[in-house]
Order: sequence, then structure tokens, then C-alpha cells
Amino acid sequence: MPKFKTNIMKLISLKSLPIMLLLVFLVSCEQDDTFTQEAVNKSEVVLAKAAPCKGSNCKETGLETVNLGVADNFVILSKTGVTSVYKSSITGDVGTSPITGAAMVLDCTEVTGSVFSVDAAGPACKTTSSSMLTTAVSDMQTAYTDAAGRSTPDYINLGAGTIGGKTLTKGLYKFTSSVNIPTDITIHGSEKDIFIFQVAGTLEMSSGVQVILTGGALAKNIFWQVADAVTFGTDSHFEGNVLGQTGINLRTGASINGRMLAQTAVTLQKNIVNKP
Repeated sequence: MPKFKTNIMKLISLKSLPIMLLLVFLVSCEQDDTFTQEAVNKSEVVLAKAAPCKGSNCKETGLETVNLGVADNFVILSKTGVTSVYKSSITGDVGTSPITGAAMVLDCTEVTGSVFSVDAAGPACKTTSSSMLTTAVSDMQTAYTDAAGRSTPDYINLGAGTIGGKTLTKGLYKFTSSVNIPTDITIHGSEKDIFIFQVAGTLEMSSGVQVILTGGALAKNIFWQVADAVTFGTDSHFEGNVLGQTGINLRTGASINGRMLAQTAVTLQKNIVNKP
């Protein structure tokens, strides 16, 4: 009887062996599948990181800033004069060249900074520095040409030139005619983002309208290259550097955080002007 039991047990063990082997095989396959899936997942992660960024959300403009040279030292620089209806508040340096300093019709109490003239004429607080002003004006004109010559715009004639209510992101904007800002606009970007606006006509901002910066965008990185006259309406507020081929005019109570670099004249009427 014991011998019979032993034989039966052996038989059972032999019959169970295929089952056990099958179980081992299935477990092994499951582990292999898990490993394979993990490998696929890891591969997808690597491919996702290596894949080039596509779509508007990934767009890189690659814009470089506009080098202002010595003109960067000024908040107002012009070739044919600066006039102010008292009292404006100007923070930053002011200068004009090649016209005589007599064309700077402003009071020394309006300026927190230096006033530079090409000669002995001009406000009592002026400093005569003809050679420096010549360089600054030359750099201003070079900066204008640089901004105007940037190619491959990201946007052409956005809003048919009427951009009120829009949020503008980094990039190069080209307008083949005038630009009107009848309502507030927002310029959104990081502190490193560059914005360049090429305007073939006039630039006009209506009374009480504001340019609002969000996301860390900085006025010093915003450049408006304008071929015709620039006018900011009563009590409006502007952000950015204006490179004007003709006049830049601020109506009563208007303010700007930026530079006004004009190849003709700059006119003020009780304005607030701050260098960014």
C-alpha cells in the first residue's frame, strides 16, 4: 500500500509538471510584456523630447533687440528740437542735434537728468557736448534703419492697422500703412521677449487709451519704427521705444514709459516721460 501511494504521487507530480511549466511561461510572458511596455513608454518620452516643436504655441521668433548705441542714454533725442508746455515731468536725459540748443524750449525744473546741447544756447542747465550728440543721433538713425529692415514678419497688417483691444505677443509686426489704437491694447510676454513694430504710415493713439504690459514684458524691449508722425492722445499712456522718422507729439496729460527718438521734433504738453 505505501508503494502504491508513492507511485500515485509520482504520477500526479508528472501530470502537474506541464501545468506548472505553463504557469511559469505565462508569468514570464506577462513580465516580458510589462518590460516591453515600459520600454515603449520610455521610447515615447525620449522621442517627445527630441521631436521639433510645431504649431503656433511653439513658435520661436529669434528676434534680436534693436541696438540703440549711445541713443540708449536718452529718453528724448531729436534732430530739430524739443518743446514743452509747462509743466512736463521728464525722467532721463534730453538732447537735440544738429540744431542749436535754442530749439530746446523746456524748463530745467521739468527734467530729472541731463540736458545736452550742441552749443551754448538752450536751457540754463544744459551741458554742451556736440560730438557725443552727433554720435547719438547717428546711432538713432542706424537703429531706425535696423528696425525698418527686419525681414520675415510674423504678422502683416494685423487688424488692417486698427489694433485696439488686441493682445500682442512677441514677434515682428509689419504694417504697410498707418496704425490706429482706438482702445486699450495688451503686450504680453516675458522679460526677455522682443517686440518690433514696423509702421509705414502714422501711429495714432486715442485719448485715454493705454498700452498695458503683462507677463513680465518690458518697455525697453518694445520698438515702434514709424515712418510718419506719431501722436498720443490726451491722457493716454504708452509703453516702448519710438523710433520716429518724423515728429513725435504728446497731447495734454499723455504719458510714456519709453524713449522718444525723433528725426525731426518732439512736442510735449504737460506730459510724464520716463526712461524704461
